[in-house]
Amino acid sequence: MREVFLTFAICLLLTIVLEEGTALILGIRKGFDLIVILFVNILTNPIVVFSGLMFEAYTTVPRALYLTVLELAVFITEALIYRKLLYAQKPSPFILSLVLNSVSFFIGTSIGGLIFKLIL
Repeated sequence: MREVFLTFAICLLLTIVLEEGTALILGIRKGFDLIVILFVNILTNPIVVFSGLMFEAYTTVPRALYLTVLELAVFITEALIYRKLLYAQKPSPFILSLVLNSVSFFIGTSIGGLIFKLIL
């Protein structure tokens, strides 16, 4: 059970750090916009992590397939929320979501794998 909580905590922390940092690099500066990005990640990340753990443990669905579906759902969901709530007009909400999710997925997967090997 300890490992599950660590997995959730590490995944969420990495996602927040990577996506907030990337948003700043992309020129997102308004506090409200950064808070929206933070809360969107607090909403979507645990759902994706939980779903991924369930798929891995209880199905024979190939990892690449369920990760693609989950990440696509997150990309679209976050883009729609960004379109509705963010003050920043550039980059577009869909490009922003794509970039933020790509960075957190690819870098987070690499760094997370190293962290999990060290901790668990």
